[in-house]
Amino acid sequence: MAQGVIRLPFAREPRAGDTIRGDVRVPDGPPPRTAVIVVHGFKSFKDWGFFPWVCERLAGAGHSTISFNFSRNGVGADPDRLSDLERFGSNTLSLELEELRRMLAEVLDGDLLPRRPRKAALLGHGRGGAHAVLAAAAEPRVRALVTWAALARFDRWSEETRELWRADGRVWVPNPRTGEQMPLGVGFLEDFEAKRDALDVMSAARRLHAPWLIVQGTDDLTVWPSEAETLTRANAGARLHLVERAGHTFGAAHPFAGPTPELREAMDRTLEHLRRHLEE
Repeated sequence: MAQGVIRLPFAREPRAGDTIRGDVRVPDGPPPRTAVIVVHGFKSFKDWGFFPWVCERLAGAGHSTISFNFSRNGVGADPDRLSDLERFGSNTLSLELEELRRMLAEVLDGDLLPRRPRKAALLGHGRGGAHAVLAAAAEPRVRALVTWAALARFDRWSEETRELWRADGRVWVPNPRTGEQMPLGVGFLEDFEAKRDALDVMSAARRLHAPWLIVQGTDDLTVWPSEAETLTRANAGARLHLVERAGHTFGAAHPFAGPTPELREAMDRTLEHLRRHLEE
């Protein structure tokens, strides 16, 4: 039976001018001995759509659950939308990975939670799933990994787009949820090109030792199912679960109107995986 859940906000300053804002959710009662860090993706944030519901389900199942906003994901004064486009435009993949590793270290070392966990897992969606693969491959204390619609590679730009990006100093990214055009500075591209090896998702997938559940919607038009299949083939411990007729967000929208059957299926398979590898 699901327990009551307590939410504890926190903030960290990884560098001058940047703030990571997050929430720890714990079940009411003795502090858990297991923890799950939830990682949002591109054009997303910890309070978007299904994330609070997912975190409530994880905490209700008995796990300390940590969700957070990357410091430059674009969330400004309004926690429910991406309104700080200048900060969004200054983001890089390396900064995000550094911040995820910081959050992971704080959880594993017992600095963030009421009780240091015996076992911890990562759950990432979209680009956050790719970051979760990189972080888990580098940290043997991660005991389980779940990715939803994860990218198999960050490099998704044509040469024409790269040339225009360098010439203009930025590229405009449409946000279909709001209709906005969101600027992304050329520093994002330069960071990836300079640190390509450190940001190689497929290489990390091959090195990963934690049991890995890959959840993918068959109708995802943002991350094609073929990427999930590629990730699965790269790792002998990976297991692929396809959710039929599900898109990139498993039918969920923002504001959240409740879980769809596809989202419930993704969540149920996730809880089964975590139960098997965190609670045994």
